[in-house]
Amino acid sequence: MTTTIIANLEKLIGTPRDGALLRYSLGSEWLKAGQPGKAAECLRAAIARDAHYSAAWKLLGKALTEGSDFPGAQAAYAHGIEVAEARGDVQAAKEMRVFLRRLEKSESATAPPAPLRPQAADSGTKSASNREND
Repeated sequence: MTTTIIANLEKLIGTPRDGALLRYSLGSEWLKAGQPGKAAECLRAAIARDAHYSAAWKLLGKALTEGSDFPGAQAAYAHGIEVAEARGDVQAAKEMRVFLRRLEKSESATAPPAPLRPQAADSGTKSASNREND
């Protein structure tokens, strides 16, 4: 079913009906079809036609997340939040904040651990290697 919808939507590209909504719809269908790269391409085209389309920013963030472009997804959500707030689209801004926090949290959970700090020389205790040298 999705492939039929995609084919029908693609027929409208370049016609007078080609606009942000068409590109958003096409991006949504590509995402449903498991093609986040193609979805992101269409959603970027939707945003190019209407930079204030908060739903397109939100779906772009989702497509980029599914495509493992986490920095791109974070940027899309951050910009989408600004757009949504400027338009008074409170619900979309809230949703994107939640998605952005989840993304940041999952990214910090998979980040390599921070290097251990060396102990201060004046700590009063000797390390095992220092004790061996005494």
